Amino acid sequence: MHRIEATTLIPGRGDPIINGVVITDGRAITYAGPATGAPETPDVAVHRVETVMPGMWDCHAHFIGVTGPNLEDVLKLSPATAAVRTIADAQRALMAGFTSIREVGGLGVDLAVAIDEGAAVGPSIYGSGGVLSQTGGHADIHAFPLDFVMTHPFLAVCDGVPEVLKTVRSQLRRNAKVIKVCASGGVMSEIDHPIHQQFSDEELRAIVEEAARSERVVAAHCHGKPGIMAALRAGVKTIEHGSYLDGEAAEAMVEAGAVLVPTRSVIEQLLGMESAMPAYAYRKAVAVADQHSLAIKTAITTGVTIATGTDFFVSPGLWGMNGLELKHMVEHGMTPIQAIEAATANGPLTLGPQAPDAGVLTAGFDADVIAVDGNPLDDISVLVGPDHVSHVWRHGDLVKSP
Repeated sequence: MHRIEATTLIPGRGDPIINGVVITDGRAITYAGPATGAPETPDVAVHRVETVMPGMWDCHAHFIGVTGPNLEDVLKLSPATAAVRTIADAQRALMAGFTSIREVGGLGVDLAVAIDEGAAVGPSIYGSGGVLSQTGGHADIHAFPLDFVMTHPFLAVCDGVPEVLKTVRSQLRRNAKVIKVCASGGVMSEIDHPIHQQFSDEELRAIVEEAARSERVVAAHCHGKPGIMAALRAGVKTIEHGSYLDGEAAEAMVEAGAVLVPTRSVIEQLLGMESAMPAYAYRKAVAVADQHSLAIKTAITTGVTIATGTDFFVSPGLWGMNGLELKHMVEHGMTPIQAIEAATANGPLTLGPQAPDAGVLTAGFDADVIAVDGNPLDDISVLVGPDHVSHVWRHGDLVKSP
C-alpha cells in the first residue's frame, strides 16, 4: 500500500485538486481526492510530493531497434540486437513517467510478454505486431525484393480482401491488441506519396470488420486527406499523423468519435536529422511539416479528441523525452491541462475494448501513477524527460523514487 500526498493532484480528466491524496493497494487505486476526505492509513509510508498525476501514455511508438532514421536498416538488423536495444528504450520511457505505450509496429507484442513476466523493466505495452501495407505502400521497404520484405515480422504486406483478412488474423494470432494499417503513403518510405490513399475502401472495411470481431480497433497511418476520409468511412478508430487534416476531415472525425494521434515529435526530430536521413525522406518531412502543424491547430479548434504519441523509432534517439509531445501540443494551442488529458485519460481510448482501466486517478483504476517535482500546469516542460519525474508506480509497484 502507498499513500501519496501532493500539493496538486491532477486527475487526468477533470479539475486539479489542491492538497490531494492518492492511496493505492496492490494494483489498484483505492482513493484519489482531497486530503480532507482521505481515509486514514496508519503504518503506511507517506510520499509527499509536489504534483501527482496518472502515468502518461505514448500512443504511437515503434520498438524496432534501428539506430538511425532509415527504415531500410530494419531489414538488416538482427532481431536479438533490436530486442536488447528496445528493452533499454522501454525502460527510458518508464523512468520519464510513461507507464503505457501503444506500440504500432515492431517488437511490442514480444516485449510486453517479457515485461509482464518481470524479465525486463518497462511500461505496459499494447502492440500491433506487423504493420499492414499494400504492395508498394508505406510499410513496404521499396529498395528490397518483395519476397524478402514479406518475411519480416514488422512488415505485413497484403493485397485484396482475402489477403488482408488473413493478415489481420495473423496479427491476432500474435496477440496484437490493436491493428495497424497504412491508409496513405508516408515520409520514411521511398516511392509512395504521403497524400495518396493506400488500400481500397473495400480492403479497409474488411480490415476494420475483421479486427472488430476480436474486439480490436484499427489505427490508420494517414497523412493525406484521401486516406483520412477513407479510413473514417471504414470505421477506423484512430488517425495517426493526420498531416493534411482540414476542417471537413476534422468535423468527420468528431462525428465518428475518432481519435487523432498527431505525433508532432517525430516531425521535429526528423527536421533536425537531415545528414542522417535518406534524401527522399528528408524532402518529404520538409514538405509535410508546416501542413502538419496547421492540421494539429485545426483539430484542436474543432474539438477533435487527441491522444499523444511521439512516433519515436530510433534507438536510443529521444526515448525518455516522450513528454516532448505534450510541449508540442501546448505550442499548438492546447492548455497544459488539455495536453495532460491527451497524455493520460485519452490514452486508453486508442485501444477500444482492449483498453485497461487506466489514465485517470480514480478508485478502482490501475495504480499507474507518477509524481513530479514541479507543477506542469504552470510549466509543461517539467514533463519532458526523466529529471523532474520523481516517482513512478506501475500497477502499484514503485519502480522509481528519489
